[in-house]
Amino acid sequence: MAQDSGITAIAHVIQLAVAPVFLLTGVAALLGVLTSRLARIIDRARVLEERLAVLGDSERTASEADLRTLSGRARHINRAISLSVTCALLVCAVIAALFGGAFLEVDASGLIGLVFIAAMLSLIGALVSFLLEIYIATRSLRIGTAHRG
Repeated sequence: MAQDSGITAIAHVIQLAVAPVFLLTGVAALLGVLTSRLARIIDRARVLEERLAVLGDSERTASEADLRTLSGRARHINRAISLSVTCALLVCAVIAALFGGAFLEVDASGLIGLVFIAAMLSLIGALVSFLLEIYIATRSLRIGTAHRG
């Protein structure tokens, strides 16, 4: 009988851990988007930096302004990536605490709740940073202006 109750307890913990695992999947997808955007920002900055030496004064000023904008975008994306990874680590800690509490037969609900709240705050921060980066990107967008040079 003791073995059945142990298996039942672990099965229950696995059921509780399913939601955080799905959250990890979502955070992983977000990290994919964020790293892709960061790569595009870096690529664009490298192209602009290579062109600086051959540009005239007015074009150089415009390119330097674009580089400053890209730097700000990269800073926001970097913060979003850091906060997303922090969120993922905290979610992993929640899962570990769920199983640790079950195996050690300790009430870890307070710890689990606090760590989960911290994970959500990290995710909120990541999404806000991502939103700020998107705002900067769309604000600096120049559609229909032909680049001559």
